[in-house]
Amino acid sequence: MNNELTTGKHDAYAVLKVRDFRLFLTFRFFTTIAFQMQGLIVGWQMYELTKDPLALGLIGLAEALPNIATALFAGHAADRYNRKRIIVWFTLLFLVGTTLLFLFSIKSIGIIAVLGVFPIYLVVMISGVSRAFLYPSIIAMMSQLIPRHLYTNASTWNSTMWHVAAITGPALGGMIYGFFGVRIAYLGVLFFLLIALTLLGIVKNRPVPQPETGETLFQRLSSGLKFVFNNQVLLGAMSLDMFAVLFGGAVAMLPIFAAEVLLVGPQGLGFLRAAPMVGAVAMSLVMAHRPPMVHAGRYLMIGVAGFGLSIICFALSRNFYLSMGLLMLSGMFDNISVIIRSTVMQLLTPDEMRGRVASVNAIFIGSSNEIGSFESGVAAKLMGLIPSVIFGGIMTLGVVGFTSKFAPRLRKLNLRAIC
Repeated sequence: MNNELTTGKHDAYAVLKVRDFRLFLTFRFFTTIAFQMQGLIVGWQMYELTKDPLALGLIGLAEALPNIATALFAGHAADRYNRKRIIVWFTLLFLVGTTLLFLFSIKSIGIIAVLGVFPIYLVVMISGVSRAFLYPSIIAMMSQLIPRHLYTNASTWNSTMWHVAAITGPALGGMIYGFFGVRIAYLGVLFFLLIALTLLGIVKNRPVPQPETGETLFQRLSSGLKFVFNNQVLLGAMSLDMFAVLFGGAVAMLPIFAAEVLLVGPQGLGFLRAAPMVGAVAMSLVMAHRPPMVHAGRYLMIGVAGFGLSIICFALSRNFYLSMGLLMLSGMFDNISVIIRSTVMQLLTPDEMRGRVASVNAIFIGSSNEIGSFESGVAAKLMGLIPSVIFGGIMTLGVVGFTSKFAPRLRKLNLRAIC
């Protein structure tokens, strides 16, 4: 029986007492450092090579398109085959991509001098496929490592560690790039990926889910979509985050803010990229001790609205420290919705469908980051940098109002009632 229910006490650290969950969480910590480092390094390298905001936006599109194209197949694989094995192979694929980026950055080889930035976009596309297959398998396997009553606690600590890694990654990437150059920065990414793979090897395998009999491949691919679209709470939570990230994300334009508005260079860019994560970690620690259970829907709406307002104020700032503070605030608000959405997805999804539902979530949320980067690049090109970011923040507020009106079950969500 759930000890928390019998004693009435909430143990904020309960899930960290599960050995395999700790190992898996640490694996994800180091892979996130690597992914975040590489994202910053590629963004700054691309800006140095092109000086074009649209080129930065195209990085997001190059990752999003293959991600979306393969996401449903990735979810099907996570529900049909060994999840740990999938994670190993596609982490190795990401490592191969990083190795290619390292080779491209060696001037004596001359690949970029001959072919321009096209090879970088090609590797970003490979990374998009890798992350498409990693996400549903990671989410599905994580749920297998813990009992159901710890899902909210696990979502909170997963978010905490992800954001700590997302702080560390950009800060390390920016400093290494600024002080030692692009080649050493890519070697740093490879180092963290190798640590992550070593940790994953220690985690015990979990049984492969038994597939439903009589289903065609098309039925299995589409079942995750049907499950989400038939559930107002899941659909509303995913849609809210998707459009908020699509319109409200200013991260893709941070290299330009760092170079032309705040004048802080790649080192400052690393701290700007890390700032939302600092705020997210602070909010995670609060929510670990005071989980948003009864009024989860209300907190979700407040979190996304606060995120939009923070982005508008960031666009108007000309002070580096104020900009960092506003980005921290945006991370605090954003993490409220991340934890609530993750908990809802775990609680409402049966184990045999976790991969497919997670892949739909990846299409909604994960790819919206990259498509949002493309949207930010296009908007900045057409409207100018500052007006485009303000426009995105205003659109985010509009999305909150629309969702609140047309998804009343989400607005009234009570997580305690479905635990």
